[in-house]
Amino acid sequence: MARPVKRSFTIKGHRTSISVEAPFWEALRQAAAAERMTLAALVATIDAERGEAGLSSAVRVWVLDYFRKQAAGSPNGARQPGGLPQ
Repeated sequence: MARPVKRSFTIKGHRTSISVEAPFWEALRQAAAAERMTLAALVATIDAERGEAGLSSAVRVWVLDYFRKQAAGSPNGARQPGGLPQ
């Protein structure tokens, strides 16, 4: 199994790090490209919607949800009008 890869981002003016496995980074990049967002913008959106969950966990769950919705036949991860998957 792959070891987590750490990447740093600035969200709302604060530096933070996320550690997820390489396949999650690749999936997150694919989702960002599909949504025409930068990786940093997508991470910031996930951060804003995550509630009490840790950011690394929220990213993993978001990626899983995004691609499950795509597999179910919803284009772009069942994106809501004007937003990301709910």
